[in-house]
Amino acid sequence: MATNQPFNYFKNGLAIGATIGLASGIAATVWVKNRKELSADDVLNQVKRAFLLEGPIEGSWINFEKQPLRKFAVHSTAYNGGITRMEDGELAIYEFLADTKTGTVLDITRSI
Repeated sequence: MATNQPFNYFKNGLAIGATIGLASGIAATVWVKNRKELSADDVLNQVKRAFLLEGPIEGSWINFEKQPLRKFAVHSTAYNGGITRMEDGELAIYEFLADTKTGTVLDITRSI
């Protein structure tokens, strides 16, 4: 019986170590995903894909500086950008604000 006791300690220690390692790995993955922000190019490509579903675009731009955004009680950061396209023979310009974490368009305005 005395020879089995050290083996049980090893199995118990291994199980505890594996459980702690798995839990900390999951926690680290969740933490990194919550803190991750998309690059300005990725956000612009998402917006361009959405506009291309409705027709061709002439040009696009995005400001690489993140700007703080507050809508009511919600605080976030956003990229400012724009898309140009021909509509009814005239150049239409769309300016947008997109969330830096998800790429979601938060606001869009059409000029001209």
